[in-house]
Amino acid sequence: MGAKDINSCLIFTARFGGIVSVLLAVVFIINNFIIHVGGNLGVTNTPNWIQAMLIALAILGAFTYTKKMGSLNIDADRMDRISSYIIRAAFFGVLLVGVADAAISFIRVEGFHIAIFGQAIAIKLGLAHWRGVYIHIPLLVLSMLIAIWDRSVSVVWLVLLVVAAELLIVLTRFIFSYEQTFMGDLVRFWYAALFLFASAYTLKEDGHVRVDVFFLAFTPRKKAWVNAVGALVFGMPLCWLILVVGLAGKSSIINSPLLNFEISMSGFGMYVKYLMAGYLIVFALSMLVQFTSSFFNALAIIARPRMVHK
Repeated sequence: MGAKDINSCLIFTARFGGIVSVLLAVVFIINNFIIHVGGNLGVTNTPNWIQAMLIALAILGAFTYTKKMGSLNIDADRMDRISSYIIRAAFFGVLLVGVADAAISFIRVEGFHIAIFGQAIAIKLGLAHWRGVYIHIPLLVLSMLIAIWDRSVSVVWLVLLVVAAELLIVLTRFIFSYEQTFMGDLVRFWYAALFLFASAYTLKEDGHVRVDVFFLAFTPRKKAWVNAVGALVFGMPLCWLILVVGLAGKSSIINSPLLNFEISMSGFGMYVKYLMAGYLIVFALSMLVQFTSSFFNALAIIARPRMVHK
């Protein structure tokens, strides 16, 4: 086997490993909810074969895609687009859910809910499970559809939302002497989303702060090696660690709030605390995809033939 064949084999292995890692992460998240939500619905037998089928499809799909021997730069660009879609969908999700839940909380705290919705619906609006299933989840599905169609927004718009929400608190507090719990909840809801959702975007734009004195002086090839090793050894395993630990069981740090529609004990505040635990899934998945993109871009530079100067 020649050097060229060894090089092709290594690139194939790296591409397959990166793609199958992303696909298995998606399958892991889906299987997690199949197991726990299915258990709540009384489903006991089907999750086993569904899990095996999804895992097999992920591995087969990754192998089939990798076998085509496409370009590493094209693969990286596709990972960029996937990461961007995840962040866009999450952005529209927190926007729609935040506005809707804050409006409901305002209507309830002012006592308008019975007159507007009727006694039966007014009672249900005070139940976290009902509000999550019939209001939040449909809005999250809608946000996924909007993210497919509208690609113009960026996560940086969350900065404007946080400033607007905080400005509203200042104006109502000091001008009208009016402030409610849900107003602070809305700021925290969007503020947390800003930091966790913007991480993948910042990584894509190479905007993270590098605390080093050597990297800037490196050649492009050495920088690629640093990025490749960093993504493979630190970045991608960290994302998997968050998913595995956070979704380890029904009482784990992510599953427990999500499955129980956990809310804060603040009276007529917003019922979105459980979704903030779900931010960790968005963070880990988007960062995993973006680290994979960075890994592929670095490999593309490393795989280029060295320039020989006479």
